[in-house]
Amino acid sequence: MFRDRLDAARQLASRLDYLKRQHPLVLAIPRGAVPMGAELARLLDGQLDVVLVRKLRAPWQPELAIGAVDETGWTWVPEEPGGLALPPSYLQEETRRQLATIRERRRRYTPIRAPVDPAGRVVVVVDDGLATGATMVAALHALRQRQPAPARIICAVPVASREALALVTPMADEVVCLLSPADFSAVGQFYRDFDQVEDDEVERILRG
Repeated sequence: MFRDRLDAARQLASRLDYLKRQHPLVLAIPRGAVPMGAELARLLDGQLDVVLVRKLRAPWQPELAIGAVDETGWTWVPEEPGGLALPPSYLQEETRRQLATIRERRRRYTPIRAPVDPAGRVVVVVDDGLATGATMVAALHALRQRQPAPARIICAVPVASREALALVTPMADEVVCLLSPADFSAVGQFYRDFDQVEDDEVERILRG
């Protein structure tokens, strides 16, 4: 159990302390992970930025990710997301909706902080937890496709389902996960305080 996202970030920082002299680039997945990313970057003497990805939502349960999309429009969707066959028209429309959100966030965030080039950097991709792992898959894929590439990609999360952990592990050079319990049902169950992070808070953090 974590008190809040900052507590989780501090615990992750203690596991990643060896990165301090490497000036890592900490990429947070908005919005929930941005306060964590800021704290992690501070404690590791690193640099903060965001990686813009969005989950594709199940039509019957919007909190459930059936896939994810990155800023380029690349999507990751299992063959039968959520165990059900969905019509291509739904996935296409949901992808368009989430890309629109990504573009709006880029419009809002970039004037505050220009994107940092990860080429040759040690990059830590942080999220507040992995349920399906979909958005982390999209984030890691986006980094892998960069040329020149990062020197090393580390996935850092406080908690993850075992299925999500297995999914993302092959995509990173290192995975740091503090908890992977058998009774996982939702990320929020492992935080005492798991309030939603809003765009205004993200913008305030990016301003420094």
